[in-house]
Amino acid sequence: MTIAAFFKRWNYIERHKRVGIFTYLLVLATVTGIQMIFPETLISSIGVTIFIISVYLNSEDPALRELSRLHSETVMSFANLIENRDNSTGGHIKRTSRYVQLIAEELRDRGYYSEVLTKDYITNLLKSAPMHDIGKISVPDAILQKPGRLTDEEYAAMKLHAENGGNIIRETFRNLGNEEYRKMAFEVARYHHEKWNGKGYPDGLKRNEIPLCARIMAVADVFDAVSEKRCYRDAMPLDKCFDIIEHGSGQDFDPLIAEIFLDIRDKVEAVHAEFESEVKLRQENPCCEK
Repeated sequence: MTIAAFFKRWNYIERHKRVGIFTYLLVLATVTGIQMIFPETLISSIGVTIFIISVYLNSEDPALRELSRLHSETVMSFANLIENRDNSTGGHIKRTSRYVQLIAEELRDRGYYSEVLTKDYITNLLKSAPMHDIGKISVPDAILQKPGRLTDEEYAAMKLHAENGGNIIRETFRNLGNEEYRKMAFEVARYHHEKWNGKGYPDGLKRNEIPLCARIMAVADVFDAVSEKRCYRDAMPLDKCFDIIEHGSGQDFDPLIAEIFLDIRDKVEAVHAEFESEVKLRQENPCCEK
């Protein structure tokens, strides 16, 4: 039963933990088999030793855990710094990350992309999501903060943030040591404005040519963009925001991901309300804001 449960939850376990658990189960099964064949062999006590070894192998190095924490904080700080250039408060990257998590976990729980949406994949996706607009660092403030409609030339400059974001991540994260994370961060940054019908940018990818992580990011990004106040317009009513996702299904967005997002509307609204409450609290108590 233990072995069956382990393999059933395989995709829910981080890769670095699988080795320790698998080693423990393998040795334990071997010891049990020998014990059954040769009852007189007293090797059951080895189980305790094997358990201790497994716990050690399965544990995380505190130094690596601290390094991972510092990396996450650095990424969030950098993303906030970039986002603040267009008079935002940093809420966009936090909200979109939460929406991305809701979508990815719902897809996984319903059995979609079960071989892709592993624990490691979702972890990397949540680390990559805050970096999706990193390319905006190359966009002039006059364009980012313009209160009115962009000209064709300004819009062309704005669209470059996707391509530039991918290039920045590819160069900056070159020696990171985690190739899967680097690749996903690149894909999220470069492809989150691609559309299901092939009319997006920068590469005009369509359907499943667009990486799954970017297709998820696209829905979360658009929903948050229209549901929050921007320098050039007010926030749209939530009903209208969900209508935009529904009408964009099969055109702008992967229809499955759009469907999942609409199905979890209550969870999305709960996240939105949570952040709205935080904003009101900061406005009412500005002296308490960190």
